Amino acid sequence: MIEPLRRTCLIAVLLAAGGVAASGQTSVPPKPADLTAPAGVEQQAPYVIGAGDVLGIVFWREKELSGDVAVLPDGRITLPLINEMPAAGLTAEELRVKLVEAARRFVTDPTATVVVRQINSRHVFITGMVAKTGQYPLYRTMTVLQLIATAGGLLEFAKSNEIVIIRTEQGKQVSYPFNYKQVSKALNLAQNIDLKPGDTVVVP
Repeated sequence: MIEPLRRTCLIAVLLAAGGVAASGQTSVPPKPADLTAPAGVEQQAPYVIGAGDVLGIVFWREKELSGDVAVLPDGRITLPLINEMPAAGLTAEELRVKLVEAARRFVTDPTATVVVRQINSRHVFITGMVAKTGQYPLYRTMTVLQLIATAGGLLEFAKSNEIVIIRTEQGKQVSYPFNYKQVSKALNLAQNIDLKPGDTVVVP
């Protein structure tokens, strides 16, 4: 009689100990989600202001310094009091910092905002046997194939294997061949280059 009773007590003690151990365990919180961009994903670079662009410049509580201005062909803008200032080649944030520095001569603790209202400096051109020839804005990365699609596609008798991209590099015109039939079949995709401002695609 004593042995079974001892065994029963031992089991009860072990079960109680296991319950205490289980209740003393702490749950591990999940790791926070990784909000960084996956490796290999290209981040869009800030827009760089160019000649012909229209900028909206607002100084808080300083209307005489505020207004819409166009970037002149020499890359400069003109504002009251501040007068001329280089803008081409800068981002909106970089220009804002320079404007604030210049305005300190006339205003105490100036606060400015710069917005690109019209993008007129970044265009590409397409001519020849496409549905809609002309000038197209280059807001972001665009390939030759994408421009052709934007222009409504090739016309029936276009020589799709003789397309040429004309570009000015270091003051000289250079050309790059583009074979639409190959690229549309995922062949020789290196031809499908990213276009740069001022490029002209010629479709014979």
